[in-house]
Amino acid sequence: MRKEVKEWWKQAKRDLITAENCKNSKDYYACAFFCQQSVEKGLKAMYIEKKRMFPGATHSLIYLATEIDMPSEFHTFLRRLTPEFVTTRYPDAAYGTPYELYDEDIVNEILKDSKEVLKWIGSQI
Repeated sequence: MRKEVKEWWKQAKRDLITAENCKNSKDYYACAFFCQQSVEKGLKAMYIEKKRMFPGATHSLIYLATEIDMPSEFHTFLRRLTPEFVTTRYPDAAYGTPYELYDEDIVNEILKDSKEVLKWIGSQI
């Protein structure tokens, strides 16, 4: 595994741990944010592995997934998760205070699906 791939992949896995920690501390908005970050970094690791180049400054999970030929069964979740990198941080993007928009049920689903994505990526790189 190339150095760049290893670094992106290690950070993706660490961000998922951070997401779990945020869920456990009831910082649900932060859990959603770190799930998005984890999936994005995992997809970028695989992109770098497959294409031998950096994907650029994209946050589009569906773009990354398409470029690496990720199975379409993940695409619906990736479309829903993509905006979380903004919605979880900015009241004007969330149309409300981000920390008030998330609860345990919401992040349990996001976390479960994020783990499935990372599991698939891990089996491919």
